[in-house]
This record gives sequence, structure tokens and C-alpha cells, in this order.
Amino acid sequence: MQVMTTNSRKKIVVLGTGGTIAGRAQDGADNIGYKAGEVGVDQLLAAIPGLKRGTCEVVTEQVAQLDSKDMSFAVWQQLAARVQALLADNDVQGIVITHGTDTLEETAYFLHVLLDPAKPVVFTCAMRPASSQAPDGPQNVLDAVAVSSLSGARGVVVVCAGTVHSAVDVQKTHTYRVDAFGSGDAGPVGYVEESVVRMVRNWPSAPVSYVPAAIEKIVNLHIWPRVEVLMNHAGASGAIVRALMNSNRKESAAAGDAPVRGLVIAATGNGTLHHDLEEALLAAQASGVAVVRATRCAMGRVISTPDARIPDSGGLSPVKARIALMLKLAGLAA
Repeated sequence: MQVMTTNSRKKIVVLGTGGTIAGRAQDGADNIGYKAGEVGVDQLLAAIPGLKRGTCEVVTEQVAQLDSKDMSFAVWQQLAARVQALLADNDVQGIVITHGTDTLEETAYFLHVLLDPAKPVVFTCAMRPASSQAPDGPQNVLDAVAVSSLSGARGVVVVCAGTVHSAVDVQKTHTYRVDAFGSGDAGPVGYVEESVVRMVRNWPSAPVSYVPAAIEKIVNLHIWPRVEVLMNHAGASGAIVRALMNSNRKESAAAGDAPVRGLVIAATGNGTLHHDLEEALLAAQASGVAVVRATRCAMGRVISTPDARIPDSGGLSPVKARIALMLKLAGLAA
């Protein structure tokens, strides 16, 4: 742990998990051939002199060091436990989490609905490695610290390229640009302009608040409910669904795979499904597997009808609907 001292007793705790922001390549001109999670969070922040001018002291902790494509339930549990403890510390003003961009929206949503923090928990990231000739990580960290230092800030948000996104709405929308995230038609929460936060809508609050006992349960959960994400497309069939259901049979359990307990479908348009895929999903649902429809569209939500046979995701993207369904199957949500 490293502390960057200022005159204030309040702390901003920066938790490092790796990602591109901590990546390193042999050539400073190489922004794609790097290895993620190579630079420690204390080293990363030590190279940002602007942090020393803040009103809070900045404390760094390394929680994980990985490429976020390899994010795991175990790291989520570590993060949930540590963030929960820090939120209870009166000396902590806010929390910043450095994270890879690939699964950032999933980790952010998980912590948001699980913790519904009354303090700011601010995710930030980079699209260029720390070794880049023009890294974007340092400015993103400065902006994230500015947001976490703001009086009245709350909830889990994502700060990237000067924009503040709610964890509920944020999605990675570009593979390469430094401005890689969007909030769909909901729009951003605000913007960071020269360390000043300009709000355009309210801070996010979670749709479900979990009691501490439920948080303890998820932190100590040994086997997570298995929920798979599938996609509807032209010519889609129910073959994959039927194969997954076959794997749930007793003779397949010997292979060691956990049974499938839920399926989230990235449906076309307003939750539409190929008839063969829909028949297979209805059969899976009848057998006790939870099925949820989201949409593969980047904007909008599934507007369901009273006679819909498969429930919709309530506006969540497929990957976030998967998290919500896992928490429900774990007995932590209605």
C-alpha cells in the first residue's frame, strides 16, 4: 500500500485490478501489442503528479493484476468484500477502481446492485497501455479522483474520456477509440472538465438494496449459479439450448460441469426470437431453467407484452441481465 499525503484526513482509496491502464508494451508506439496488468497501481499513480494537488490523500491497494477478459467470480468477491469494508470507514471519501475495459461494465454493475453505495465508487480505465507515448490512463485517473472527491457523489459510476456513466447504463461501444464507452439513450451522468464535475442527471441508485447478510453470502459463495448468454440471429436454431439441457442430465454431471440454471438471450429487435430457438427456450423454461430476454441492440430496451411467454430483462443488457439472474438464483433478489 502506498499513501500520497496531503493535508486532508479524508482518503480516496484506489484499488488496482490490472487491465490496459496497467499494461506495458516493448515499444511506446505499440498500443495494441501490450500485456495487460503489468504495472502496479502504486507505480501507476506515482507517475501522475497532479494527484498530489487534490484535497484528499490518495491511498493505493492492489486487489488483482489481470487482463479483464479473464475477470473471475473470485476477484468479484474480493472486490465486494474490500469495497464494502472501505465504504464503512468514515475516513474514506470515495473509492476508485482501475479496471480493464473488456468486462468493466459487468464488474461495475455487479458492485452497484450488490452494494448500492452511499459514497462514490468510481471505475476508470484506459484504451492505451501505460507504456504508450500518449497514454490516456493518467487523465482518466485524475478525472475519477475528481468525481470521487465530490461532496454528495454516490453510487457506482464509470469515468472515461471525461465522461461519467452510470454502472446501470454504461456499455463498451468501441474496440479502439479512447472514448470507448457510452450510456445508450439514457445518456451520461455528467462530465469532468478541468477537474470540475458538471452533472447532467442524478447520481445512480440501485434498483435492489442488499442487506449486509446477503453481501456476506455472496462473498462466501463457493458455487455460482451457472447462467449462459446466447444470441438470436438469422437461421438460429435451438440446438445449443438442447445441448445445454442435455448436459444437465445426471450422466453428464460426472464431467464436472455445473448444471445450467439460467439462460439470457440477446434477442433481435424488441426481444424477437427465431421460432426454433424459442421452442427450445420454452422447453428449457418448463424444465426449471430460468430464461430471460434482453436485446442485442445497443440502444433501447425490450418492451414486453402481457402475453409474453419469456420475461424480459427490464432494460438490462445481456451481460448485466446475466449478473442480475445469477444474483436472483443465488437467493439474493426477488
